[in-house]
Amino acid sequence: MTNLFKKYMLIILMQICCLASAQDSLKLNTVDYYDSLEVSDLKHHQLSYKKLIIPASLITAGAISFAVPQMKEIDRDVRGEVNEHNLSNSKLDNYTQYVPAAMVYALNLAGMKGKHNFKERTIIFATSQALTAAIVLPSKKLIGEERPDKSNNMSFPSGHAAVAFSTAHFLFREYKDTNYWLGISGYSFAVFTSVYRVINNKHWVTDVFAGAGVGILSTELAYWLYPKINSLFNISKGKSASMISPFYQKFDKTNMMGLNYQLSF
Repeated sequence: MTNLFKKYMLIILMQICCLASAQDSLKLNTVDYYDSLEVSDLKHHQLSYKKLIIPASLITAGAISFAVPQMKEIDRDVRGEVNEHNLSNSKLDNYTQYVPAAMVYALNLAGMKGKHNFKERTIIFATSQALTAAIVLPSKKLIGEERPDKSNNMSFPSGHAAVAFSTAHFLFREYKDTNYWLGISGYSFAVFTSVYRVINNKHWVTDVFAGAGVGILSTELAYWLYPKINSLFNISKGKSASMISPFYQKFDKTNMMGLNYQLSF
């Protein structure tokens, strides 16, 4: 097992510990919130091992490449095939990663209601993106895998793939019960984004596998954490104030955007 693989496993353990701490600190009014939910809604926010199988498998498929040389051979073989066929580059992957999330809001404006209202789904979406950034950015920095085009050492995991699959899974979770085929349509944009990260020589295949896993995992965790986070918005109604504000930060040549949440009593 290489040092890089150990570092990545350490990152995952750190994220789990942070989530465990967050769970303990967000128990305010959570029981009352759960009591107000119907059985179907309660199930929607539960986290089961079945929901973690796919993201865990994708992350493992990507991370194991640091311990199994044969996986790196697959990366190089795919890179060779792309170069041999001289596939055209595209910058659309910079935009398609956000399309599924935009669809959620557009569909709601068009009158097709999803699982949650505007406030609820915005909290869930912001949480998923915060979790995605919290996993992807430190991982890139600590692992330091060189990109195929040798532009920098922040290849693993793919941030574009992580965002694309987090938004695609967000669309799926919101509309799978209303219109299943519409719900899964976002994955086509996620796959397109991931494929073109490889074609554009920005990522190895294992990078996008891990990124896809991180994205799906982040959205699943966001739905699980939502009742706990929502309870913060309902603490001592009339005696507290909350504010959400955007932030922008440059992280070693990588632009990082997100939301800050402030609560005052």
